Amino acid sequence: MKRSDNPFLSPSLDPLYGGADRLAARTSALGRAKVSGPPVPLTIARLAVAHSAADVPLSRVADIGCGRGTSSRVLTEQLAPRRLVAVDASRAMIAAARRRVGVTPGTVTDFIQADFHNLPLRAGTYDLVSAAFCLYHSPRPAEVVAEFARILARRGVAILVTKSADSYRELDHLVAAAGLDQDAPRRGSLYAAAHSGNIATVTAGPLDVLLVEHEEHRFRFTDLVHVALYLATNPKYRFPPDLKGDPEAIAQALRRGRPDTPVTATSIVTYVVARPRGGHR
Repeated sequence: MKRSDNPFLSPSLDPLYGGADRLAARTSALGRAKVSGPPVPLTIARLAVAHSAADVPLSRVADIGCGRGTSSRVLTEQLAPRRLVAVDASRAMIAAARRRVGVTPGTVTDFIQADFHNLPLRAGTYDLVSAAFCLYHSPRPAEVVAEFARILARRGVAILVTKSADSYRELDHLVAAAGLDQDAPRRGSLYAAAHSGNIATVTAGPLDVLLVEHEEHRFRFTDLVHVALYLATNPKYRFPPDLKGDPEAIAQALRRGRPDTPVTATSIVTYVVARPRGGHR
């Protein structure tokens, strides 16, 4: 997939994130299908505690690319920071995150709509910068990581999360075999800009990498309707106009070529833990 053809690198992400419903439907379908792999926000919290300086409490947290606020809420619950800032480029995502996180006693939470290439956050301030499943939306992810390095406190820690480039490849072959999008297996990854294979290198420019951790996450979709609920919201696929965005029509088309039985898929989730250069000395 050429960069210009990758919807995750489009100058405008409004078709994907202009409203919260599409992302909610996709994450809900994946969540129902997941059969192995720990919740990502809990792993972020675990890694943050394990790799932060013993004498530096995680009192100031920045959750970049917060989406609907799932990570922001868990980090607030698990780490009890004095302040958490949730940042996303989408106004709709910020509104959804605000609703999801709510009010937590002891934590001041701010929600900021901003471009992560130019964060409106003070330099050297945050004990933890978390960025899950967002770097692949930048054509210049190293510049974004440089912004993370700028806002991190000297002894702070950053945790970046992405997926393997071949995530859910089984579904590409499914839709191709059904004749719905025969080029899907050959089309480039949505995660091409920052994936499991290059995220450590991208991070190692602006930051010192402490740990790279890979986890296999497995999914079992109960039937073709369940699969179609995910496929209909995935921007990678180029379905015929009469199927686009219609889970029931996609499911019916899939049934013509295969039994309506469970479908499995896999993804590698990769965590990079890093710190400012010269930090923790």
